Amino acid sequence: MLIASRKAPQCEAAAAELRTLGPCEGFGGDVGNEAGVAALADQVHARTDRLDILINNAGATWGADFEEFGWQAWDKVLSVNVMGVFELTRRLMPMLIASNTEGEPSRIVNIGSMVGTLPLADRAYSYATSKAAVHHLTRILANEFTSRGVNVNAIAPGPFATKMTAYALGDAHRAGEAASTIPAGRLGRADDMAATLLYLCGRGGSFVSGAIIPVDGGMTAQTRQHMFRSDDA
Repeated sequence: MLIASRKAPQCEAAAAELRTLGPCEGFGGDVGNEAGVAALADQVHARTDRLDILINNAGATWGADFEEFGWQAWDKVLSVNVMGVFELTRRLMPMLIASNTEGEPSRIVNIGSMVGTLPLADRAYSYATSKAAVHHLTRILANEFTSRGVNVNAIAPGPFATKMTAYALGDAHRAGEAASTIPAGRLGRADDMAATLLYLCGRGGSFVSGAIIPVDGGMTAQTRQHMFRSDDA
C-alpha cells in the first residue's frame, strides 16, 4: 500500500500504523501542478511494478461571495480537483491495466461530492463545479477502460466532519444544524466511507463501473414529497 499527500509526515505516520497489517509506505506528493503529478507518478513507479487500486482523494476548496470569486479561486481548485486527478490517472493507467486479472479488474475510485450532483455551492463555486467534473470524468473513464480491465467509480460524500469542513462543522451547534438538514439525521462517519471503499474495491465492486455512489444520508434524493397535494388533503 502507498499513501501520498502534500503532508509527508502524516502519510509516514499513517503508513507506520498500517504496517501492522502489511507492507505500507507513506511519502510526500502534490497533484496541484504538472511537475508535482509527474514526480508523484515517478515515486509510485520507483516503489512498485504493480498497481491494483488507485484512490484519487486529493482536494482543495475556496469560499467567497459571488462578487469576489476571482480567477485564482478557479485556477487553484480545478488544478487539484480535476486536472491533477486526470493527469495522475493518465500516468498510472498502464500499471492498472497490466495488473488486472480475468474476473478481477483493477479499480479507480475518485472522491466526488454531493455538491457535484446538487445545484448547491454555499459560496464554493469552483469546488462544486470541480466535483461535477469529477463525476463526469469518472463516467468517461469507465466507458473507455472497463473493457480493458479497470473499473472506475466515484463516491459522492455528503457532510462529514473533516479539516476541510471545520469552518462549517467545527462546533456542536453548527454540526447539529447541518445534521438536521440530512434525512438520516446525522453527519457522515469515517466508517461510512471506509465501508463504501471496501465494497467498491472488494468482490462486491468487481461488476460495478461508472457509478457515482452517494454517501450522504439521503441528501441527493431529497425533494418535495408532494407536488399537488394540499397540506390538508
